[in-house]
Amino acid sequence: MFVFNRDKVNKAYDAAKEVYAQYGVDTEKVMEEIKKVRISLHCWQGDDVAGFESSAGLSGGGIMATGNYPGRARNGAELRQDLNKALSLIPGKHKVNLHAIYAETDGKPVGRDALTIEHFQNWVAWAGEKGIGLDFNPTYFSHPQADTGYTLASPDSGIRKYWIEHGKRCREIAAKMGEQLNTPCVNNIWIPDGSKDIPADRHTKRRILKEALDEVLTAEFNPEYLVDAVESKLFGIGSESYVVGSHEFYMGYVFSNPKVILCLDAGHFHPMENIYDKISSILSYKEQLLLHVSRGVRWDSDHVVLFNDDTLAIMHEIKRSNAFGRVHIALDFFDASINRITAWVTGTRAALKSILYAMLEPTHLLAEAENSGNLGNRLALMDEFKGLPFAAVWNRYCQENNVPVGAAWLDEIKNYENTVLSDRK
Repeated sequence: MFVFNRDKVNKAYDAAKEVYAQYGVDTEKVMEEIKKVRISLHCWQGDDVAGFESSAGLSGGGIMATGNYPGRARNGAELRQDLNKALSLIPGKHKVNLHAIYAETDGKPVGRDALTIEHFQNWVAWAGEKGIGLDFNPTYFSHPQADTGYTLASPDSGIRKYWIEHGKRCREIAAKMGEQLNTPCVNNIWIPDGSKDIPADRHTKRRILKEALDEVLTAEFNPEYLVDAVESKLFGIGSESYVVGSHEFYMGYVFSNPKVILCLDAGHFHPMENIYDKISSILSYKEQLLLHVSRGVRWDSDHVVLFNDDTLAIMHEIKRSNAFGRVHIALDFFDASINRITAWVTGTRAALKSILYAMLEPTHLLAEAENSGNLGNRLALMDEFKGLPFAAVWNRYCQENNVPVGAAWLDEIKNYENTVLSDRK
């Protein structure tokens, strides 16, 4: 249905190249630069955060997937099959982000405090064959030991010990993933700990969490293979009044611990708050930063990323801070109401479009106007740049990477749904 003529794509690009050159932007150089950016696709979009521990799937921990679109991946082979299809429709070489619940144990029950790299060797082998990297996350939800609403911040020493060991195991797994694939593996810690209603004592559980994190992070690993991160949240399901791991808590933690970086999730703040203004502040003190790019709607953070003002603002801030080499960009959404591969491809291509759009911005002209005090020119140029022929460069970039141009990838998704997903019952 959606067919783009190669010659027309090239002709449009040649015209766009001339327009950008007038503003001092080399589009060929930009297309080489964006190849270095590796988006981390989150595996949990493919199976609604169910994981492989049991057929029961997701339960508790302040996380909920809505919808029941046919074709959910039910095991590692199907999830990798779906990721193969998604990655084939996205330009560039990227990464895949795993949660600990995606361990493959050959049907044998294995506690999260007993996981090893062997339970993820299928993922490592697959990533190696594709030439991509892996990122990792401990899973502190959907487990009987999390039923109290507290894990690393639990006042129960037995529960806390279980989750501390889980955190240690996950760091070991992530470090070995990075070593085997010869690329840094970002291991991101998020916990759902908090209270539905107003607590009498906020401080004690934060002290407990700090001590637990210190223990989890004790072992030393090669930073070329392992990057540790911690992720905050404003509130969640069952933790509406109090989250132990708030933004301020984790920001203080990473500034006091040089080995750990901060994760900013675009959907984990107030609905009227955008994370872009936080990026340069954090990078003023930390060498690296992790972003979970999502689209918040009301209180919910898990909507598919779009090429919209919020995503553009994030990527513009990274570009204007000259920080694409310092920021790890991952996606974090899970929509079970639509074709899950469509969601992956839409969100990842939207993030990449936003990155390319930002990279193509003649930022030097904005800086010149600002530094000379001509703020009228700065404002006018920001508005004029919105009309530059970005789409022609994006289409050429897709064509050069041998992925469908424009909406042509939707035809491949339709065929995949008819031939593969429809057989999953």
